[in-house]
Amino acid sequence: MNSSLQTAYGSVGSGALAAQRNRVLRNTYWLLALSMVPTVLGAWIGVSTGLAAAMSPGIGLVVFLVGAFGFMFAIEKTKNSAAGVPVLLGFTFFMGLMLARLIGVVLGLNNGASLIMTAFAGTGAIFLGMASLSTVIKRDLSAMGKWLFIGAIMLLVAGIANVFFQSGPLMITLCVLAIGIFSAFILHDLKRVQDGLETNYISATLGVYLSLYNVFQSLLALLGIFGGNSSD
Repeated sequence: MNSSLQTAYGSVGSGALAAQRNRVLRNTYWLLALSMVPTVLGAWIGVSTGLAAAMSPGIGLVVFLVGAFGFMFAIEKTKNSAAGVPVLLGFTFFMGLMLARLIGVVLGLNNGASLIMTAFAGTGAIFLGMASLSTVIKRDLSAMGKWLFIGAIMLLVAGIANVFFQSGPLMITLCVLAIGIFSAFILHDLKRVQDGLETNYISATLGVYLSLYNVFQSLLALLGIFGGNSSD
C-alpha cells in the first residue's frame, strides 16, 4: 500500500515538474519572439536618425557597455516582478539601437537588404537546430556553461581591444568564434530550462536573446565582409 502511494505521489510530482518546465520553455519562446519587435524598432530608429553612426567607436563602446550591463543588472533585480518583462523589452530596444551602426553600413552595400535577410535566416536556422538538439540530448550540459562563459569574456575583451586596433583578420576570427560559442550557449540555455535548472523565463529569455543577438551580428558582419557588393 505504501509503495503504491509513493508511486502515485512520485508520478504526480514528476508530472508537475514536467508541466512547470514546459511552461517556462513556452513562456521563454513567446517572450523571445516578442523581444524581436523592440529590437527591430530600435534598429530602424537608429538607422533612420543616424544616432548610432553619429557616435565615435570609443563613445559607442562606452554607451553600449554601460547601457547593456545597466539593463542586465535591472533585469536581474526585476525578473521576479511585474516590471521584469518591460525592463527586458527596454533592453532589447536598446540593443536594436546599438545594432543600427552595423546595419547602416551593410545597407550601404548594393545587396545590403538581402545580406540582412540572409543573416536573419541563418540565425533562425541555428536557433531551430540548437532548440531541436536540446530536446534530443539526454546528458547534462551544465559543465559546459563555465567554459562558454570564459570564451565569451575572452571574446568581449578581444572585441573591445579591436575597437582600437581595427584589425580585419582579428574581427573575422572573432566573428567565427562568436557564432560557435553563442550557438553552443543557445543549446546550453535551452537545455537548462528543459532539465529544470532554469525556472525563470525572463532569465532564460535574456540568455538566449543575447546569444541570438551575437550570432546575428557576427553572421551579418561576415556576410558584409565577404558577400557585400560595393555601391562604387
